[in-house]
Amino acid sequence: MTAAACFDPETLAAQIKRWGEELGFQQVGIAEITLAQDENHLEGWLARGWHGDMHYMRRHGKRRSRPAELVPGTVRVISARMDYLPAGVRDAWSVLRDHTLGYISRYALGRDYHKTIRRRLQQLADRIEGEVGSFGYRVFVDSAPVLEKALARDAGLGWIGKHTNLLNRHAGSWFFLGELYTDLPLPADQAPRNHCGSCAACIDICPTRAIVAPYQLDARRCISYLTIEHHGAIPVEFRKAIGNRIYGCDDCQLVCPWNRYARVTAEADFTPRLELDGAGLTQLFAWTESEFMRYTEGSAIRRIGYERWQRNLAVALGNAPTSPEVVAALEARNVSASALVREHVQWALREHGHG
Repeated sequence: MTAAACFDPETLAAQIKRWGEELGFQQVGIAEITLAQDENHLEGWLARGWHGDMHYMRRHGKRRSRPAELVPGTVRVISARMDYLPAGVRDAWSVLRDHTLGYISRYALGRDYHKTIRRRLQQLADRIEGEVGSFGYRVFVDSAPVLEKALARDAGLGWIGKHTNLLNRHAGSWFFLGELYTDLPLPADQAPRNHCGSCAACIDICPTRAIVAPYQLDARRCISYLTIEHHGAIPVEFRKAIGNRIYGCDDCQLVCPWNRYARVTAEADFTPRLELDGAGLTQLFAWTESEFMRYTEGSAIRRIGYERWQRNLAVALGNAPTSPEVVAALEARNVSASALVREHVQWALREHGHG
């Protein structure tokens, strides 16, 4: 990294926060880079095998919890959050109750957030450079070994809740995070106090009991992991609990009392596409691979690929009310689909008394 010219740290920190808000972030904070307790927590989580197939969580050693080892010269991390809950979206609970519809995690209804936030963070870096001259930085948006929630906490953006998501007293948890690793010795903010108290709503609601204890998540049981990160067959023991969730799960956020303060986003990028806030399962299952690629262009959904998309839909159709339409949709894929999808299709057909 290259150090910038002389500047007043307090003044620059205040400017960075103001510029961040002008660029569409709801809050920007600055964190120190000491994460020893979080490193111990991560190592314990990995030792239990709770990361499942997410081998990348081990791959980078301690660079995930030691920012200066990931990007030499880093002394501070600028953390930013951006609300993503779109206005006018279909009520989540109504979609979850209607098992003819597919539920997609609210964060994935619009444009892929990685591109939007990365662009805004780069614009923020450009403004800083215009003020202080050349300085060392790297932009990250869920794209490298970064403990983003711990850094956001230490930057004053919120506390890590019992469901392991970041919570903010004035904004709940419906927001994205991004980071600027920098060599600028800016004044750091303070982590807020934890306000979960005795509440256990997120633990109680989890369909697969993935939150095994407060602040302890076994990802191998988590529906978001099973429908997005996991590449193989979804364990049979979790298929009924998945219900109609075809990409991710929001239950722990939906019941969190702090989300009564969540605000809808003004970002057009996060507006739902193709009525994906509550589309019919048979309609989605009928997509060809080329249609899937076309309809998910620029969307986070594309990352799971067509095969896992069909796998997830087959499970949801197995949980749908039995009807000629559902059975016909499944039977149509029972021959042409991949072996992975066929196994889930056959399970679904058995759930409907066929096969």
